[in-house]
Amino acid sequence: MDTRIKLIIDSNPDYKRYLRSNSYWYKTLNRNPSIINNFIKEVKEKYKLRTSDKINDIIDKINMVSKFISVLR
Repeated sequence: MDTRIKLIIDSNPDYKRYLRSNSYWYKTLNRNPSIINNFIKEVKEKYKLRTSDKINDIIDKINMVSKFISVLR
């Protein structure tokens, strides 16, 4: 595997975990290292690390607290 790709994967535990569970990416990245961005995008979608996912999570938490407060009144 290309050294640059290896450093990117080693820098993030989520990338390593996803790569271990989806080993076909080893072969894909070895053959075509330029698609590392596709790999990163897939990891972010799987583990819900995108900005939109984080915003939705915060909104859900705010709604839960709001409902809890309304029940206490």
